[in-house]
Amino acid sequence: MDVARLASALIQIRSENPPGSTADVVAFIGEFLDSLGVKNRIISHPGGRENLVTTGAGSRLLLCGHVDVVPAIPDDWTHDPHSGEVADGYVWGRGATDMKGGCAALLIAYRDLIEGGVEPGVQFAFVCDEETGGEYGIRSLLAQGLLEPRECLIAEPTPETSPAVGQKGLYRVDLSFRGRPGHSSLYPLVGKSAVMAAFDLIGYLREVHARQFPVGEDLQPLIDQSARVFSEIFGIAGGDDILTRVMFNPGRIEGGEKANIVAEQCRMELDIRVPWGCSLDELRKGIAEHAPDAVIRETDVAEPTLTPPDARIVRTVSREVERVYGTVTPFLQWAASDAKYLRDVGFDVVEYGPGEIPTLHAVDERVSLEQLEKAVDVYRGVIRAYSG
Repeated sequence: MDVARLASALIQIRSENPPGSTADVVAFIGEFLDSLGVKNRIISHPGGRENLVTTGAGSRLLLCGHVDVVPAIPDDWTHDPHSGEVADGYVWGRGATDMKGGCAALLIAYRDLIEGGVEPGVQFAFVCDEETGGEYGIRSLLAQGLLEPRECLIAEPTPETSPAVGQKGLYRVDLSFRGRPGHSSLYPLVGKSAVMAAFDLIGYLREVHARQFPVGEDLQPLIDQSARVFSEIFGIAGGDDILTRVMFNPGRIEGGEKANIVAEQCRMELDIRVPWGCSLDELRKGIAEHAPDAVIRETDVAEPTLTPPDARIVRTVSREVERVYGTVTPFLQWAASDAKYLRDVGFDVVEYGPGEIPTLHAVDERVSLEQLEKAVDVYRGVIRAYSG
């Protein structure tokens, strides 16, 4: 089986999160590893949320991937999102980029080395819920002591010549605003609108976003490199703003009772990305002060994280990317992943994987056959470097 067919097979196994069951795809990966004589263990949680870790002493590198994917509605897709269609130089479908393509490339690289007589000195962890915060996935494995701090490569999608060595912080909150109802014809003299309280908080966050947070001289070169990478991927200017400003998204707002009643209640789910130099505690305090009548429930909190550029895993992955592509440009990630949890407990983590970044979580998600094959080449080199 080549890497494209393995990626296609993984895509065809449904693992949308929500609802979150990964039992079938984890069983498939377990059978693949069994065929190579690799001992593995499945760790189960309610709802079919299953993880897989390989077992055995002596591993110096953790290879990690998540097998859950975001949901997909088939409307407007060129190929059915669950078909794993291989066509026009791509493997198509939900998870092709994020990140079943990367998982397939890790497994094929591992198989190739075993068949070539190498005993890989690595451990695998395939987890069930990166897309919803890792409670049953990477965080559970860490809490159970199943993963010891070491160096780690996560096959998350990145630009083909750009390993990710750090990522912004995350502050994700669920706010419930309470107002005082009244007749709408008398507002704002009578009543207090929970909906307007939510909009007032958004106004404050606009002010926070307008501020640029300076970084130290040691980090500025990575900020500059990353800005160039963003411009190439998304065709947008101001890439440095992505990493030096607070970015926020009120992803869901619902509230009010009807048009002629001043809203008594409003709920907002808010996602905030925190740059280096921004105090998470000060940001938390500012939000509380500008939402005094809201109940704030924090659902995910993480400071910005960074693996030192001179760490062995950074140097190793960068060397292999440069060998395969002729150039390498490490960068800082604008989004969040399981890397933050691993770095927090002492892992040196690099993310590098195949994928068409603009299609991530989007219609017509896909990964090119060329990127898959080159990722396998990079991974073989990295695994070999930790297996001597």
